[in-house]
Amino acid sequence: MNAIEVTGVTKKYSEITALDGLSLAVESGSTFGLLGTNGAGKSTLFKLLVGHIRPDDGTVSVAGTDVSTAGPSLRSIVGYLPEHAGFPSSLTGREVLEFHARMHDVSDAAGRIDAVLSVVGLSDAADRRVGGYSNGMTRRLGLAAALLSRPRILLLDEPTAGLDPRGVADFHRVIERLDAQSDLTVVISSHVLSEIESLCERVAILHDGRLRAVGDIDELRREVTDDVRVRLRLGDASSLDSVQAIATANSGSIHATDHDGDVVFVDCHPDDVPAFLTELTEAIPIDGYDVREPGLERVFEQILSNVEQAENTTQLRAVAESGESATGGERA
Repeated sequence: MNAIEVTGVTKKYSEITALDGLSLAVESGSTFGLLGTNGAGKSTLFKLLVGHIRPDDGTVSVAGTDVSTAGPSLRSIVGYLPEHAGFPSSLTGREVLEFHARMHDVSDAAGRIDAVLSVVGLSDAADRRVGGYSNGMTRRLGLAAALLSRPRILLLDEPTAGLDPRGVADFHRVIERLDAQSDLTVVISSHVLSEIESLCERVAILHDGRLRAVGDIDELRREVTDDVRVRLRLGDASSLDSVQAIATANSGSIHATDHDGDVVFVDCHPDDVPAFLTELTEAIPIDGYDVREPGLERVFEQILSNVEQAENTTQLRAVAESGESATGGERA
């Protein structure tokens, strides 16, 4: 069963098309990643899912409920942490949640507030003023507010933006605990691809308001490339030309080097790695190596590159065809 179904959705702001015929489904109980550059349409999609705006065309449903007709009941279905969530600095964390509980008509508010404070790790700070919270604590308070109504779907828009490494780690631990609840569907939008890779099972990539790819991360890796990346630590940076020659002989290529040239990244097919490494270690000194599967960042970059190449080809073809039509008209 799908927790979210978006079908043929278009949304425009004046002359700007934020979403262009988008269709997307998210399975119930999954943790789903939403990727895209700025302006890809991610935040617009979230606003549609929580009913803040309506599509110009198409339908949006959450947990089997049409968002356009759901009304106030949508608040108990979808929890939402926007990218920029602020709270009055003079209130305590508990008072913020009491206000949200009244807005969402939460039953057993006191007990529920204690429960969500425990989930996000803010029980000890519940009666401190929000003005004294760190950025990480403020984000976790926003998450607690989103969880108050016991939602079946949780939307997190750039949840760790602006957090230091410790704040990110704390937030990730909370998401991992939530992920253990099989009945909760979590959708995360983030520019931090390593975050999506570590937390999510499936991802969708948006570009210019259109869905460009969707699937399991491993599936998308296989669609983009069969290569792995070998990281070499060279004993002598002057051996770089030899690395290139041996890589080429084994159907590989150098992807990048560090600023000193003593760490080299080589892309090659998994079947060619043993022969490449054997020939390399016999020819030059190396201090070590490791083999890595393509990361989500590489998948993302390649998919967008493929999209841009296809669009450029289409534009060039259209220009050529229009030129031919014009020439044909003159001859006639």
